[in-house]
Amino acid sequence: KKSELDYNLACILTFPPYQRCGYGKLLISFSYELSKRDGMVGSPEKPLSDLGKLSYRSFWTFVLLTTLLDYDGKWTLRELSTKTGIKVEDVISTLQALDLIKYWKGQHIIFVSQTLLKELLAKLKPPRLCLPHGEWAEGLARVDNQ
Repeated sequence: KKSELDYNLACILTFPPYQRCGYGKLLISFSYELSKRDGMVGSPEKPLSDLGKLSYRSFWTFVLLTTLLDYDGKWTLRELSTKTGIKVEDVISTLQALDLIKYWKGQHIIFVSQTLLKELLAKLKPPRLCLPHGEWAEGLARVDNQ
């Protein structure tokens, strides 16, 4: 559970008949919800495999874009990291890949419009995610923590 390098997940294995069903992203989502519950930000153990990088980048993209829908122009990258549970380095690399961040006068600036966010989100297939407080998205059974 404790990692000096802020890893929140070491390894995911999805057997071939169950790949591309969303189980990997569900596990990734669950690991981030556990990190947020503990008041931490996390990152996967590196280096990532090619498929691991694709899965994480897809997850980070969806989470960051949906979170940025509430962006008021005043958040720091650290605040965005805390809101999502995603380590700052992973936030930066994902926003750079989406061309939504600029480096200006020695600091990173989030550069995004609500219209662009909605366009980018419309192109994504929503992943099956673990929701806070033991709820599950995309038709999975709800688990009550009471």
